[in-house]
Amino acid sequence: MFNGNRALAGLTLAGLCVSLAACSSGASETGGDIATVNGQKISRAAFDQKLEAGPSGKSTLAQLIQSSLVEQYAVTNKIDVTDAEIAKREDTIKLRYPAGQFDQILKQQGLTENDVHQILRDQVIIEKAVGPKITVSEADIKAYFDKNHALLDTPQQVQARHILVADEKTADDIEAKLKAGGDFAALAKQYSTDPGTKDKGGELGFFGKGQMVPAFQNVAFATPVGKTSAPVKTPYGWHIIQVEAVKPALIATFANSHDKIRDQLKQQAQGQQVPTFLQSLRSGATIVISDDRLKDALPPAVPAAATPAAAK
Repeated sequence: MFNGNRALAGLTLAGLCVSLAACSSGASETGGDIATVNGQKISRAAFDQKLEAGPSGKSTLAQLIQSSLVEQYAVTNKIDVTDAEIAKREDTIKLRYPAGQFDQILKQQGLTENDVHQILRDQVIIEKAVGPKITVSEADIKAYFDKNHALLDTPQQVQARHILVADEKTADDIEAKLKAGGDFAALAKQYSTDPGTKDKGGELGFFGKGQMVPAFQNVAFATPVGKTSAPVKTPYGWHIIQVEAVKPALIATFANSHDKIRDQLKQQAQGQQVPTFLQSLRSGATIVISDDRLKDALPPAVPAAATPAAAK
């Protein structure tokens, strides 16, 4: 139903999935055979040897080492991360993607919620370590606003929910149930084939033009608030759309863009500082890699004096 206009969030999810892959590796049982080809066995040991000696094995070890260093830093510097912080971050990432896509990617990677939470926990720790060192001046904010004024305008957005089914007859039956007083959320849970929204009553959240396929978009933006559309056909099936709210277009001013710009500039600065921070953790640690095949899993060490000391 969606196009690629949310690709900005891809950097977050791509990095998350790489990190999560490291968390999930090594969870399978050892020993035995992993497959047979015309009766010829491929042993798990042979598979593991190829995996561990290759790039994926090295990147996995590097990620596990990094996670260990970050957790040790948190303990030493008394940095706490709450479940609420992790949940908020996960929800923010999910909202940047088409309904259900985040969960589908994790399933394809063989990852669990615990894997997600561990990586997000490490991200929060790193930001709490690096964040206090970063300052953004009013002059920086004003300069950014002057240069990017047009890009800060917010287009009109619609908040809607939908029920997705495979055929027109089912859609017509659901429309009849709604007209007879049926509850939209309950019918979405019962009938919708969209795995990412059905358990949330079909909720899609707010979206702007260009984020949905044209047929869906045109109906959603034309339907009055509080009303439900007739069945709409898209390449994904038949939808019934209920519009919940509309956010009008907003022309950016310095006042209404100030905090958004400040947060964006802080994030950019943090992104520049994180590699240096992680290098400082590695440089100050004693890391022994026992497997010769993985000796070069980490980048060459930089003397601790060449990187800023970790904040205490």
